[in-house]
Amino acid sequence: MSPKQYRQQRGVALITAILIVALASATAIAMVERQQLDIRRTANLLDNDRGYLFSLGAESWVRGILDTDRKDNKIDALAEDWAIELPPLTVEDGSVLGRVEDMQGRFNINNLVDNEGKISALDVARFKRLLQAFDLSPDLADAALDWIDKDADSTFPGGAEDGEYLGNNIPYRTANALMASPSELLLVKGFTYEAYTQLSPYIAALPERTNINLNTAPPPVLQTIAANIATAEAEAIAESRGEEGLNDVQDFLALPALNGRNVDANGLGVSSQYFMLTTHSQFGSSRGILYSLIKRPASGKITVVIRGQGAY
Repeated sequence: MSPKQYRQQRGVALITAILIVALASATAIAMVERQQLDIRRTANLLDNDRGYLFSLGAESWVRGILDTDRKDNKIDALAEDWAIELPPLTVEDGSVLGRVEDMQGRFNINNLVDNEGKISALDVARFKRLLQAFDLSPDLADAALDWIDKDADSTFPGGAEDGEYLGNNIPYRTANALMASPSELLLVKGFTYEAYTQLSPYIAALPERTNINLNTAPPPVLQTIAANIATAEAEAIAESRGEEGLNDVQDFLALPALNGRNVDANGLGVSSQYFMLTTHSQFGSSRGILYSLIKRPASGKITVVIRGQGAY
């Protein structure tokens, strides 16, 4: 082998060695980056699980508070212990904060039908009043009713059954069953996101018919109990009721602010069975929200009916 050939081979060997080192370095860097990503992902999952478990702990605490309240009080009002926002619980690397809301202070969308799945005219009228309180078309109540009633026929001119939805760009059918979440209204004819955003703090989708708790209902819901109650009048009713609440429906209907009002007492009450615990958790870089719908019957076990993360 000539000296020239020898130098050429040495050059090729050097280049090959450099390429091998470069490839090995690139592979090592990629492996380290992937490992770091996996470590961060695992840490986030662990932090998320910690938040979820602490939220379940908050559920247990709230069930205890509700059980004590059930034994001590025959009514439910805003001055009771369950209505006080839970103090922040700070633990290593994280915190949990929660609040409880009486869901029977809201209008239950599933009240639009009775226990046999037929129209509840009284509750349809109440829902129309709630819609009008936000300057929304009362016809939206008819469309919501058709969504949950058992038949496949539009009951009112403003209603909508399968034929209305099957013609959409993305076709679907009506549920013809009780709503599992008030967000189902976004699928109902005429309900825009803006309309839903206005209504969402005042509506619920509970798994059975429920009374409106007059002691916890906010002014827009109080406007539903009779015709032509203005916003200022509803606010006056809420102020007269106070946070301590009243002992029965008749005491509430006797408030001076309701003088001369024709109020149907059916579907009204001063106690509740359904409560929503909203828990916010933060651990490390993970943040979570857990919605827990709790049922507290007049007697027996207090249970969590639904849990949802991110939205109710």
